[in-house]
Amino acid sequence: MSRDKILDQIIIAYRQLIEERYDFKLLSKRTDLPESFDEEKVDRFRIYFLDSIYPDPEKRRELNEAFDQLEDYTKQPKKLLRVLMESAMVVLKYGTSLPKILSAGLSALRSFRAATNFEKKLVDAAIELKVIEEISKTEMIQLLQSLDYGEIELFMSHTEALFNTLHDRTLVQKIKAIVTTLVSKMKNKPDLFSAEEINGLEIGKDIIIEGDALFQELSESDQKRIFSFIVDYERAFFKELYEQ
Repeated sequence: MSRDKILDQIIIAYRQLIEERYDFKLLSKRTDLPESFDEEKVDRFRIYFLDSIYPDPEKRRELNEAFDQLEDYTKQPKKLLRVLMESAMVVLKYGTSLPKILSAGLSALRSFRAATNFEKKLVDAAIELKVIEEISKTEMIQLLQSLDYGEIELFMSHTEALFNTLHDRTLVQKIKAIVTTLVSKMKNKPDLFSAEEINGLEIGKDIIIEGDALFQELSESDQKRIFSFIVDYERAFFKELYEQ
């Protein structure tokens, strides 16, 4: 079986773990679940995870192709910054904070790549352990346990960084405005930016906007509670795997 097909099986199996972990009946038994995190909100966060952060194999390929086009820009953002500097309105509004805001936005986009790198390690583990057919829940857990915990920590840190950005209500509004301006400017420079590069940035922008919408509906106190709950819940899941 090819690496791509093994990866598809891993994605499917990991998505099933998410479905199970974020089932409201399971979460409702936890004493640390915020009261405001009702069934409807749990369902919306789960759907966001599954649609935007850990999508199915077909959509994952689309996202990977889009973000592949942005790889150089996320590592070397000066070209994008020069484009933004052409907008007097943006420069006047954000001033010397502009590079920092752009960097935060690109960092959020890199968070979506964390799942891809994480899954490459899981594919390696599956090949080594000869788990290459349809992967069960038990086998998926075995693959996760086979990884070095440093890989788990790196994966979790990227996920936490993304939610930190979405949780920072002031910063995320600035990122949305700047990325929207950037997409518009890039479309006016077809000689410098390809349609694929622009599409990658637009997809990233949409994912940030969708995540932002989840937090916008919550009060400030609920945002903090739910953010803390999700981060702690994910860390506890992986910690428990390594204690088995």
